[in-house]
Amino acid sequence: MTNIQYISKSVATAAINIQKTVQLLQEDCTVPFISRYRKDTTGNLDEVQIENIAKLQKEYEVVVKRKEAILKSIMEQGAMNETLFAKIDKSFDLQELEDFYLPYKKKKKTKADVARENGLEPLAKIIMAQNNDDVDFLSTKYLNDNVINEDAALQGARDIVAEWINENIYVRKQLRRLYERKATITTKVVKSKKDDEAAQKFNQYFEWSEPLTKAPSYRLMAMLRAENEGFIKFKVEVDLDEAYDIIDALVLKGQSASTPHVQLAIEDSYKRLLNPAISNEALQEAKAKADASSIQVFANNLGQLLLAPPLGEKRILAIDPGFRSGCKVVCLDEKGDLLYNENIYPHAPQNETAMAMKKIKSMVNAYKIDAISIGNGTASRETEFFIKKIAFDKPVQVFIVSESGASVYSASKIAREEFPDYDVTVRGSVSIGRRLSDPLAELVKIDPKAIGVGQYQHDVDQNKLKEELDNTVIRCVNSVGININTASKHLLSYVSGIGEKLAENIVNYRSENGPFENRKQLKKVPRLGEKAYQQGVAFIRISNAKNPLDNSAVHPEAYPIVEKMAKDLKLTVNDLIANKEKTALIKPEKYITPEIGLLTLKDIIKELEKPGLDPRKAAKVFEFDPNVKTIKDVKSGMILPGIVNNITNFGCFVDIGVKESGLVHISQLKAGFVSDVNEVVKLHQHVTVKVTEVDEDRKRIQLTMVI
Repeated sequence: MTNIQYISKSVATAAINIQKTVQLLQEDCTVPFISRYRKDTTGNLDEVQIENIAKLQKEYEVVVKRKEAILKSIMEQGAMNETLFAKIDKSFDLQELEDFYLPYKKKKKTKADVARENGLEPLAKIIMAQNNDDVDFLSTKYLNDNVINEDAALQGARDIVAEWINENIYVRKQLRRLYERKATITTKVVKSKKDDEAAQKFNQYFEWSEPLTKAPSYRLMAMLRAENEGFIKFKVEVDLDEAYDIIDALVLKGQSASTPHVQLAIEDSYKRLLNPAISNEALQEAKAKADASSIQVFANNLGQLLLAPPLGEKRILAIDPGFRSGCKVVCLDEKGDLLYNENIYPHAPQNETAMAMKKIKSMVNAYKIDAISIGNGTASRETEFFIKKIAFDKPVQVFIVSESGASVYSASKIAREEFPDYDVTVRGSVSIGRRLSDPLAELVKIDPKAIGVGQYQHDVDQNKLKEELDNTVIRCVNSVGININTASKHLLSYVSGIGEKLAENIVNYRSENGPFENRKQLKKVPRLGEKAYQQGVAFIRISNAKNPLDNSAVHPEAYPIVEKMAKDLKLTVNDLIANKEKTALIKPEKYITPEIGLLTLKDIIKELEKPGLDPRKAAKVFEFDPNVKTIKDVKSGMILPGIVNNITNFGCFVDIGVKESGLVHISQLKAGFVSDVNEVVKLHQHVTVKVTEVDEDRKRIQLTMVI
């Protein structure tokens, strides 16, 4: 099987599209570049499909490498034959390959190995042949110093038979199918931990049973965490009689004198070898599916968070609120640079409200502030009320901003490099302000796991999580486009084809030579070669460039085509851009070349209509209910405004202005029960909810969506 055939089994597109995509990937083209600028080559595959092809190509390479290692090992043992070679050569299933290899795999000494050393393999073969031999009598021929009686001989022979049954590829396949269809996961509480306070959040799993295939990812994750923390024990099993029936059908050859011994070997093989191995496989497969589901939820949330509406280039006063330690205030210019910082103490115990109001008003006037950004942590609502009492001399918008991960950023190497002369409180406040002006540019500096928009993120496969989150960040950064003259090196590092080292070189070049004036200047950056230029240039923007296409998503390789379009319309490129009436006259079929096809040309025309358009929406002011400040103010039946701040497979969490977010279970979302919460709500969406239940002791709020 070729790599293209292997990938075709999972990707619904023509084989030629897969072949050309793999070729582009092998030429070190990036996923954003291929999906945006090679649509005609790939048959218009999107980023997700291309990422999937890249993953499957790596998967294929892993299978091929493992197959080669297995063949080499068996050959070195002198155990290879034509039939086995053909089976291994034909297989591209890792699990099946491991089954073929199992009898030849080096392992610790087993009961069967001991029996073989004691000369009992011929007796095992007689039993397995299941002829009407008197095996009890024949066993006397195999007695020696290590095999002292007939029972010991028969037991040793059965140990060998049990191992053969365990290594039978057909037995293993059929049992796997049984587990896939009918496995049950059952949990029991560890009695000594039953009354532990920490165990109570898992109390529904103190005695629980359900089909493994029906267990939702979040429930399986909860059970695994409870087991990992020592609160419960669980087992994955199938009906014993069904399992025995499957093995009997494949192993037994009718009734003979050997039948009772084979049946004993079957029971031993299943209980000691097959069940532990295959139940663990079933659990690991279910865990892998749960991981994939949880990782996808996290990636979806992260993508929505990164593409949250930006306020844009405005002067912002940002506040990290607090009570005893005061509120740390910073003033930022349009580029997010720090202009001023100070502490104010408007709340208890100092209650310096009048002085704090005077300082805030003075800062707003002195630094020409357009908007105020308040972190949503401790004292957030109190600070919001305090700010809204101030009579400013001009309109100033007030926003509440999520500060999740701000403390992680403020103590990071990135923050120390940006603000070496300021402490963590100032850095945290700057992050809160920058998140309002451009969430994407600020959040890329923080480990996504610190942002807190996933479920069971620490329990999933960390390598797969990192890979998917990195892909999500890259996808978001390149879908927006980056202003090369204002972007930090951390943001630039996610641009297609750039990476950390080239991003640092770009920033250093910018510092030494001033702002970039055109895209061609990128070629002057040290170590930025033709390939990196090709992959990344169209994702960077240069505002006020001499060539207006330098501030668009049009790739420089297509500039001559745009110039020809303009010339044919007797216009300059400047006159053509953003001129919807004129772009509507362009017939893309006229401009097809061997390199640039119809799909790309249609993208170019669309881009010419609205060059450099930011796909993100504009930021909107949101106001919580002024009468609800703590969970004590929340009562059943209340209708409240809220912001969706986390999405999981079982529902979404909504910030209603108190410390504790409320849960809207998936069954309570509008449109009734849905399989995907993202079909109904998005992160940071402004919603209206109704309170259905409040548990102050457990700090839980149950909500339902108001249609």
